[in-house]
Amino acid sequence: MERLSDQVEKEGRDLTILEAVIDNGPIGIVRLSEETGIPEHKVRYSLRMLEDDELVDPTPQGAIPADDIDQRVADINEGIETLVDRLEDLEELFTTTEAAE
Repeated sequence: MERLSDQVEKEGRDLTILEAVIDNGPIGIVRLSEETGIPEHKVRYSLRMLEDDELVDPTPQGAIPADDIDQRVADINEGIETLVDRLEDLEELFTTTEAAE
């Protein structure tokens, strides 16, 4: 469970960085850190992950959102909704199992 919690935290950080890039791009690591309160080394890692996922593009002036970011964000939101539904189903299953015991 701790591993899942850590992964959700990392994904949340990535989404915070993505939002800041969308709102303020081009934006560099130092300013992203200042805007989000996330340490620079974690900003750097998140940017690398977002670049690998083709959500942001690096430029000499800083990170900018990918050209098709609106569609990609819609896809992310759909995926999050699916995950929430699955987690709610799991919670219901565990609650039912505990009540039966």
